[in-house]
Amino acid sequence: MSLTNRILIAMAAGILLGSLLSLVLQSAAVPELLRAAVDGYLVSGLFDVVGRIFVASLKLLVVPLVTVSLICGSSSLGSSSRMGPIAGKTLFFYLTTTALAVTAALSFAVLVSPGHDVALVSEASYQAAVPPPLTDVLVNIVPSNPIQAMAEGKMLQIIVFALLFGFAISRAGEPGRRIASFFRDMEAVIMQMVDILMALAPYGVFALLAKLFATLGIGAILDLAAYFFTVLAVLFFHALVIYSLLLKGLTGLSPGILMRKMRPVWAFAFSTASSGATLPVTLRTVERRLGVHNSVAGFTVPLGATINMDGTAIMQGVATVFIAEVYGVDLSMVAYITIILTATLASIGTAAVPGVGLITLAMVLTQVGLPVEGIALIIGVDRLLDMVRTAVNVTGDSVVSIIVANSEKQFDKHVFLDPLADQDGAGAEEFTPPAA
Repeated sequence: MSLTNRILIAMAAGILLGSLLSLVLQSAAVPELLRAAVDGYLVSGLFDVVGRIFVASLKLLVVPLVTVSLICGSSSLGSSSRMGPIAGKTLFFYLTTTALAVTAALSFAVLVSPGHDVALVSEASYQAAVPPPLTDVLVNIVPSNPIQAMAEGKMLQIIVFALLFGFAISRAGEPGRRIASFFRDMEAVIMQMVDILMALAPYGVFALLAKLFATLGIGAILDLAAYFFTVLAVLFFHALVIYSLLLKGLTGLSPGILMRKMRPVWAFAFSTASSGATLPVTLRTVERRLGVHNSVAGFTVPLGATINMDGTAIMQGVATVFIAEVYGVDLSMVAYITIILTATLASIGTAAVPGVGLITLAMVLTQVGLPVEGIALIIGVDRLLDMVRTAVNVTGDSVVSIIVANSEKQFDKHVFLDPLADQDGAGAEEFTPPAA
């Protein structure tokens, strides 16, 4: 059985077992002693430990993989560096897709009116964290201590350092070539670590989803069904329609092939709810299964995991309309435009802040005069939606990587079309980009 199918089966089994355990834990007919044993030894014990170890092992690889991949990618561009155009195109597409995402979310939400029949919970409260000033965000992109940036996992600073280091390697002559060879060998070793981790992925995915669905319960979804399914519908629309149109229109490639090859990445994204934790798998898939050369993927994928928040923007658009309807506030056309601009620009401005989705939502609500306390109304179902929107985010990272690589002639169409390319670790031949 292929690794992809094993992961999908583990997902289904985890969701099923978790849902059954949730019924056991909430049933008054089950003896208290049995419920305590199930919760203490199975849900909060075995599943929690295995799941947390799995996520930690994913995060273990993020900093070394991003650093080494970016150094290899930027150094391989040589003296005729295209990093400037690549960076410009990447930022343009990330901002464009985010703007399209929040626009679609607002349109769907206005049409459905998810907060129309929801009673206001007066005791709901939420304390929003204060986002840093834009000037601090810009200054903090440049690391004063790259080792500290790596230790603290500050991705934007790591990206800047790795790009500068790789750029210097490409201009250092023979010493640079020796160093570049070392980092290419290091990248091969780290990718082997990713392969080892992916072999263990079904067990981690199973444990994560079993614990989540055992503790979540179905009540939170039923209480906010209109909001929940509106966000879900827009997320699927953006992933399956918007991204497909962009890929087909700008590259002529088949969206169906992309979706088939993205299944393992979706499984990781859904189970971890973290673009950062999924980054090693995303980068491996984009390079080895989708045919994007490392010189592009090494930049676009880590940057996308940091600033590309299409799924989060969708949540913010629907949540803003939902909260406005609950509080009885009519939004003007100026307010809708403000929401689009704020959500789009905030995807970069608050990229390195923990809990970024709720922080940027607080910023959006403040800009249009809605009470920030309304966020408390949607927290109950946010974890499940976060899992889906993370899958949307990593899809956006992959699509933009393909579009940029295709425009820069750093894309191997044969790898993209090959159904066996890197199938469960059996990689296709390494793509050598055309000479400048």
